[in-house]
Amino acid sequence: MLGNKQMVKQEDSESPTHGHLTELDGWTEAQAIAMAKQDGLELSDDHLAIIRYLRDCYADHGGTLNAHILAHTLEEEFAGAGGHTHLYKLFPLGPVAQAMRYAGLPMPPGTRDSSFGISY
Repeated sequence: MLGNKQMVKQEDSESPTHGHLTELDGWTEAQAIAMAKQDGLELSDDHLAIIRYLRDCYADHGGTLNAHILAHTLEEEFAGAGGHTHLYKLFPLGPVAQAMRYAGLPMPPGTRDSSFGISY
């Protein structure tokens, strides 16, 4: 369903890329929707706004933002919608870990901290 994009197949749960796309080009929202559907989550416009924001952050900063800074940035950006509570309502496994996966982005440094969601 992800076309010619390859998923990381790694048994090491320490890997921050486990289950994430290894190629960033060619990602589509349709892929994100399909991925989420396989996980039992239907993506709304609110979900997609967060995913787009993460992709924009990645385009601007690459993989240089650590998980803590990214989580803080997300909370600030979506404060008007409810901030932390809103983000976790949409992405119960963690707005950084789960949304980054659907965004087709590699996990930022520091995502092994359980406060950012499940990254393995």
